[in-house]
Amino acid sequence: MDRQLLSGDEAVALAALHTGIALGTGYPGTPSTEILETFDALGGRAQWAPNEKVALEVALGAAFANARALVTMKHVGLNVAADPLFTAAYTGVGGALVVVTADDPGMSSSQNEQDNRRYAIAAGLPMIEPSDSQEAYDFFVAAVEMSERWHIPVLFRMTTRVCHSKSIVAARAGGGASAPAPRPHFEHDINGRVMIPANARPAHRRLRAKLAEIGEWGETCPLNRVERSGGDGSIGIVASGISYMHAVEAAPDASFLKIGLVNPLPIEKVRTFAASVRRTFVVEEGDPVIADSLRAAGIAVDSKPEMYRFGELDVARVRRILAGDTSPEVASARGKPPELCPACPYHTVYATLQKHDCIVAGDIGCYSLGVLPPYKAMDTCVAMGASIGVGLGLRHVLPDEEARRVVSIIGDSTFVHSGISGLVEMAYNPPRTGHVVIVLDNGTTAMTGQQEHPGTGRRLDHGPTNQLSIEGLATAIGIPSVTVIDAYAEPEEFDRLLQQRLAATELSVIVARRPCILAAADIRKWEGQAAEFRARAAEQSAVCEPGEENR
Repeated sequence: MDRQLLSGDEAVALAALHTGIALGTGYPGTPSTEILETFDALGGRAQWAPNEKVALEVALGAAFANARALVTMKHVGLNVAADPLFTAAYTGVGGALVVVTADDPGMSSSQNEQDNRRYAIAAGLPMIEPSDSQEAYDFFVAAVEMSERWHIPVLFRMTTRVCHSKSIVAARAGGGASAPAPRPHFEHDINGRVMIPANARPAHRRLRAKLAEIGEWGETCPLNRVERSGGDGSIGIVASGISYMHAVEAAPDASFLKIGLVNPLPIEKVRTFAASVRRTFVVEEGDPVIADSLRAAGIAVDSKPEMYRFGELDVARVRRILAGDTSPEVASARGKPPELCPACPYHTVYATLQKHDCIVAGDIGCYSLGVLPPYKAMDTCVAMGASIGVGLGLRHVLPDEEARRVVSIIGDSTFVHSGISGLVEMAYNPPRTGHVVIVLDNGTTAMTGQQEHPGTGRRLDHGPTNQLSIEGLATAIGIPSVTVIDAYAEPEEFDRLLQQRLAATELSVIVARRPCILAAADIRKWEGQAAEFRARAAEQSAVCEPGEENR
């Protein structure tokens, strides 16, 4: 077997290649980003979508064509993709569709630590959770096989430690799932895929029948296994994901029921296991999802105290859980707080916002660091794209003198992700005092590692493609005042412009454009290639015969 040292993300990418995934799509977000980047580097077909909802819809279309598809996103991205996700459970798929949700317990780089195991239950979808890189590889192969066997999307839950920790991975001899990837083709299935109420009602029944079958299979499948120790059988531990790895080290003499298929849970297998030991603990990171389900089924288990619901688990915390220790935990040493890069083009913007005591509705990205000293120039930060809507809400209800100080600030990638609809709302329901939106365009998705998006004019592999014009879009929507400026190079002009826009009663978009200092050299190189691409496209368009473009 081919043995490699891989992170969990890299292992998923390798498994995707070996299982013949025809298309991988997603939106970058730590800790999931490296999956598609690695898949692309390995030779797979990977692409960034404008947001997670679009990514899932594209992958669903590929799966309707009997191809194998992969979607990747961080946990909050599944909120964006939830609308098509829930209905995809009803429609099912022709090929395979695996949806990776990378959760972030402890919020290493996120605005919340939601537990997406609850999405599997709510949507009625099977969910698989690996504990290390080897299982990330093996379980992904199993997810593809499950999806094709039951014609259903499969959620694949990872967490920060599994995504980024490295361990030895032995790839399958010859790689791939047990069956070769099918040749994509389309089959009409109007009743199964057009979810009007008349079709959705029987589809819901079919979904529940599939889940019952998967649940029965899960009672004996290799994803869920019992591990007996040499101990006295007094303690049994039910665990999944990275929590299992911590628990094995914390309690080597315990017996374990390791759960890989976390939805549907193998209830009867757990019941039998619990009866074989004197006391059963459930060790899980995040919400008590497994413990609550087992208790609801009448199985007596001990769960963690509420204080351990927050943050990541580790070996020491698991030992405290097993010992029932609820004494205060020793606070972790404080690290150096993050900060904007010294040459970041956002400094001028935040200094100006602070100077004029603006009320700033902020967004997700590098510019979130503007909330920290020395600027402290951000008052809200809720979700991707929320800055425009939140800013509008403030403008609508505040007294005029306060409303005129409200500014919405958003990055270029975030604007494309979910800020466009907010701008449409601004044009449709303009506040009486007008509004000012500042788009911080640094030419990349900087926070997650300089990934591309539709506004850069480059694909995931940095090759040239069509480029979205932020200022052109704002003008087309109907925003009367649209200005592009390099605030870093022209701080006095930016100050003057902002004051002018705050004093006006019309709607305004200011695009503060300057490349990210960390990506500037690469951006110049890639932009040269993109310019050549657009020039060739213009030449081809110019030589079209009259009417040919409409054919």
